[in-house]
Amino acid sequence: MTIFNPDTLREIAQQYGTPLWVYDAPTIRQKIELLRDFDVIRYAQKASSNIHILRLMREAGVMVDAVSAGEIERSLAAGYSNQDNPESIVFTADVIDREALALVIQHNIPVNIGSLDMLHRIAEVDSHHPVWLRVNPGFGHGHSDKTNTGGPNSKHGISLEDLPEVVALLQQYGLDLIGIHMHIGSGSDFAHLSLACQAMVEIVKLANVDIRAISTGGGLPAPYLKNDVELDTHSFFRLWDEARKDIENHLGHAITLEVEPGRFLVANAGVLVAEIHCLKSTAQHRFVLVDAGFNDLLRPSMYGSYHKIEVLHKAATQQSVNSMHGKREYAVAGPLCESGDVFTQDENGVICHQALDNPRVGDMLVFKDAGGYGAAMSSNYNSRPLAPEVMIDEGQYRLIRKRQTIRDLLSLEMI
Repeated sequence: MTIFNPDTLREIAQQYGTPLWVYDAPTIRQKIELLRDFDVIRYAQKASSNIHILRLMREAGVMVDAVSAGEIERSLAAGYSNQDNPESIVFTADVIDREALALVIQHNIPVNIGSLDMLHRIAEVDSHHPVWLRVNPGFGHGHSDKTNTGGPNSKHGISLEDLPEVVALLQQYGLDLIGIHMHIGSGSDFAHLSLACQAMVEIVKLANVDIRAISTGGGLPAPYLKNDVELDTHSFFRLWDEARKDIENHLGHAITLEVEPGRFLVANAGVLVAEIHCLKSTAQHRFVLVDAGFNDLLRPSMYGSYHKIEVLHKAATQQSVNSMHGKREYAVAGPLCESGDVFTQDENGVICHQALDNPRVGDMLVFKDAGGYGAAMSSNYNSRPLAPEVMIDEGQYRLIRKRQTIRDLLSLEMI
C-alpha cells in the first residue's frame, strides 16, 4: 500500500470505524521540502484544513492562505499570527463579507484583492491596509473546466481591462500594495506555466507600480494515475525565477517569490478507508458497495477524478492467497440515494471500472491520493455525519478529528 502499512490501517479502522481519513505526516513534509527553492511557501488550506495539518505546516515554516472567515479562524487556532509575521496569513477572495472584513482588519491580514468591490470595501475601513492584486491574465488551465481559474469564463481575479482603474484607486486610497498574484488553474503543465510566467512579467510592467513580491499561485499537479510523472519542482522554480529576475530588472530592486500549493502538499499523503457492505451485479457491471459516499469523497462525482482503489482484506493472510486468483474489474459505489454516488466514473459521469483483488463483504477499500479536497469537501448529505481523521507520524497514529455524530447535527436544529 505504498506509504501506508496495511496492518496499521486495519488497526486504525478497528479502533475508529469506517469510513475514515488517514494522513501520513512525513509525506507532507517531504512535499514541502521539494519547494524550498521558493522564498515563501504559502499553503492553500482549502485543500485540507484540519488544524493539526495546519500546525504541521506552520512548524515547517509554511505560511497559509485563507479564503473565508472560517479559514482565518482555523489559521489562528493553529497558531498562525500576523503579529509574529506580518504576512503569516493572507486572505484571498473575490468577495469579502462582513465577518471576514472584521477579521482581516483586527489581525492585520493582507488581502489578495480579486474584484473592484473588495478594493472599495477594504479602503473604506482601512485606507492603508496591506493588499495583493490577483490578476486574471486572460487565459487559464485545469484538469477540469471546474478547476480553471483564469480566462474569460473564470470569476476569479482582476481582468486586464480593469487593471488601470484598480491601480489608480490603489494610489488614490493609499493602500499598501505588496505584490501581484496570479493563478491560472489546477494541474498546469510546463507549457501553460511558461505562458503564466511571461504574463506575470507583462502584467507587472502594465500595472506600472512598485511591488515587493509576486505569487505564482497554486495548481501544482499531484500524481493520481499510474503513469503520472512527479512535478519537476526545480524546473518549475527556475521558470518562475527567470520571470522574477526580469521583474527585478524592470523595478530596479529585489522581490520575493511566493508559491501557493494546496493539493500538491497533501493529496498523496491521505487515504479514505471504507468497508465493503455489498457485492452485486447488473447486466453491465459488478458493483462493490461501501460505507463511504460522495458526501465523503466528492472529487469523482464532481470532476470525474481518478483515485486508485486497493482492497484491504480483513485478514493479512488473505492478501497472498487471493492474489493467486487474479484481479477482476469492478465498479465502486457508495450508499447514498443518488445515481451519481459512484467512485469509478469519468468526467462525463460514465461508470468505469477498476481491477480489484477478490473483494469480499467485510473487507475494506483504500481510496488513495485522497488527502487533497477529500475531507475538506465532505458534507452531511443524506444526514451522514463527517468521518474521523487520523494522522500517522513517527510510527504512531493519533486522532485529529472525532467522528461527527447525528446528535451533533441535530443539536444545531434544537432551537
